[in-house]
Amino acid sequence: MCGCAAASTPAQFLMRTFAHLLSLPMRKLTMEELNRKSIDGFRSAEKMPVIVVLDNIRSMHNVGSVFRTADAFLIKAIYLCGYTPRPPHRDIQKTALGATETVDWKYFSSTVEAVQLLKEEGNSVWAVEQAESSIMLNKSGIAQNGNLAVVFGNEVEGVNYEALRHCDGCIEIPQIGMKHSLNISVAAGIVLWELVRHRI
Repeated sequence: MCGCAAASTPAQFLMRTFAHLLSLPMRKLTMEELNRKSIDGFRSAEKMPVIVVLDNIRSMHNVGSVFRTADAFLIKAIYLCGYTPRPPHRDIQKTALGATETVDWKYFSSTVEAVQLLKEEGNSVWAVEQAESSIMLNKSGIAQNGNLAVVFGNEVEGVNYEALRHCDGCIEIPQIGMKHSLNISVAAGIVLWELVRHRI
């Protein structure tokens, strides 16, 4: 019988690892350490080849949140369509926190018009929608497709049918709970991260 200590169980190993992590100093980074871009630095930076299309989004808070997420991931532009509210507006700014000054945006009277232009310019356009032929986001592989545009529908009806007909396909966020419904700003965060994480 050897004199070495008996091997620990997986639970004991995890407890030791967790205790070690708790003993490490946790210090929040300062604003300087975050290495944030200036407005000019953001505008001159190479952008991710992704354009967000907002199809008749009602909530200004949702629009502001999408701007903020687009800024975080260096998204190329946001296309605001239909009755989607546009900057400048105090309620958009509440959640955008200045991102309307960094992220390029354009307005289109209809989502179909925006989608058609995007396709003419060589973008692959995908609706984020639960549809019969939708592909799960984590299995879609569209992040490798070069220039992309993703269409997010409104809070009640999703992507309107006419716009859907002009898209190259639908991607769906996998959900395993009961609701199978996400706030548009949450959905945008999930989808945009999936589309850019391989490029960072």
